Amino acid sequence: MTVDASTPVSSQRGRILVIRGGAVGDFIVTLPVLAALRNQFPQTRLEVLAYPQVATLAVRAGLADAAHAIESRPLAGFFARNGVLDPIESERFARCDVIFSYLYDPDELFRGNLARVTSAQVIQGPHRPVESTGVPAAVQLLAPLERLAIFEADPVPRLRWAGMGPRAEGWIALHPGSGSASKNWPLERWKELVSRCVAQTDLSLVLIGGESESEALDCLERLIPARRRQVLRGRPLESVAEQLSRCQGFLGHDSGITHLAAAVGIPCLVLWGASNELVWRPGGPAVQTVSHPGGLADLGLEAVWNSFTAQFYPAVAASGRDPQ
Repeated sequence: MTVDASTPVSSQRGRILVIRGGAVGDFIVTLPVLAALRNQFPQTRLEVLAYPQVATLAVRAGLADAAHAIESRPLAGFFARNGVLDPIESERFARCDVIFSYLYDPDELFRGNLARVTSAQVIQGPHRPVESTGVPAAVQLLAPLERLAIFEADPVPRLRWAGMGPRAEGWIALHPGSGSASKNWPLERWKELVSRCVAQTDLSLVLIGGESESEALDCLERLIPARRRQVLRGRPLESVAEQLSRCQGFLGHDSGITHLAAAVGIPCLVLWGASNELVWRPGGPAVQTVSHPGGLADLGLEAVWNSFTAQFYPAVAASGRDPQ
């Protein structure tokens, strides 16, 4: 699968390819790499090789000219020792001048196969940020760009395109899941929070989730009047990003969707668990976290409610009473 932006190839000079595996959050913290390359080399054709569901975000936002699927069968040979290399994929790599690879490649099998088909400068980046450094993930991923004399690039991921906004006051997005159950606030607390929000505010709620969050979405949906809810179940990320951009705020866990919400620029309140916050906290000034030393299982409703109303519904926070 290949997704091309509208910029014609003939108007470009040179070609840079960024290769990134990983899920939604991993890709979004790599967006500053694409933004910095785009800013430094505006006339260069910039492509990404990643999972399509996330790579297309970069194309829509104008950060890349094309996105290619990393899990495509023709690429399999590049991950094997002395693999049989697909001629079309080989030609794609051969056309590149610079390749940034953020793949896990400890035996350099992929890099060795690249050397068989291209003379491009191959720059290896970290497949995963080093937690012990305490340096934000996006900053660590930007470090390899110094090889191209790119220093002090903006480390905040940003996504914007014509289909986003304007914001609709009174709509708050909720994502009750993540990639790991250990990162989630207990569902019973989510239910208590949503019930209180329905009873004590006039806010409307957008519920977001995939197949793994179906139970949570079903439970929470039943608590919200139909006129005050919208459910985004298993939607493409581009659609979710556009809906998030229209919300007044977002509440979620340490997850890819939270990184997406922060990247589209809406205020975010994040229920933070055991992950290293210095490394993985979404970038931007409109992100706040709430946590408990004992973990999310010990994070009480009142602490979350107080932070939620202070950020998204100050009338309740100030009075403590039902405004209706």
